Amino acid sequence: MNVIVLTGRITKDIELKYTPSNTAVINFNLAVNRSFKKEGQPDADFLQIVVWGKQAENVHKYCHKGSMIAVDGRVETRNYDNKDGNKVYVTEVIANSVQFLDSKTDNMEEAPKPKETEDPFAKFGDDLEETFNKHNDDSSPVDLPF
Repeated sequence: MNVIVLTGRITKDIELKYTPSNTAVINFNLAVNRSFKKEGQPDADFLQIVVWGKQAENVHKYCHKGSMIAVDGRVETRNYDNKDGNKVYVTEVIANSVQFLDSKTDNMEEAPKPKETEDPFAKFGDDLEETFNKHNDDSSPVDLPF
């Protein structure tokens, strides 16, 4: 069974491309944190993700560098000969689905700022301090119930 689920952050802004048959496709790296770190090893792995079709258009539209996403898909390997005649091996994650994990306003370029409201708890306890000070001066002993 070839199934992979990843959660991570997009490492750079995504470029949307179209195939000659007008199918949308995006390729990007996803930084996935490791749950442990060995001495001298990086804290994250950078995995190549490929997304096709309408989903590729949506990821391009709503995500950007630093966006947190979850990807489920499959791992594929392929190889080709580059222009120098050397064989190049590529391992990619082909996404079946992508979930946006950031809030909607995190993905907007200029999110509206929330209205400033008065903190309902700003003065909480002010009257308690005054009452305590009035009943707890050094001239009278404190009468404890125990």
